[in-house]
Amino acid sequence: QVQLVESGGGLVQPGGSLRLSCVASGSIFSINAMGWYRQAPGTERELVATITSGGSTNYADSVKGRFTISRDAAKNTVYLQMNSLKPEDTAVYSCTTVVVVRFGRYEARYWGLGTEVTASA
Repeated sequence: QVQLVESGGGLVQPGGSLRLSCVASGSIFSINAMGWYRQAPGTERELVATITSGGSTNYADSVKGRFTISRDAAKNTVYLQMNSLKPEDTAVYSCTTVVVVRFGRYEARYWGLGTEVTASA
């Protein structure tokens, strides 16, 4: 099994910044990709940003230029630096990873429980 633990969410005023972290642990042979999705009340879950093992990144149009995804491969950790936060960024942010599982060497996706981000005055 693989576990993901997110941290860094909270309440921030519009225009402020937060940094989310997500650590993956467990039966991991290798990590192919990590990323962040978010879901606001009454909406579908949407992609925020992803990063591959090769360092390629992908962002939702709504966060380009404001959010930056990065990773520390040695620590199996992914970060999401969120600047210039807007009220519409308010959501539960969930970390996800696609790994090759150590035993069996098959690829699988895992999700964290999520961390709340609220941008409000």
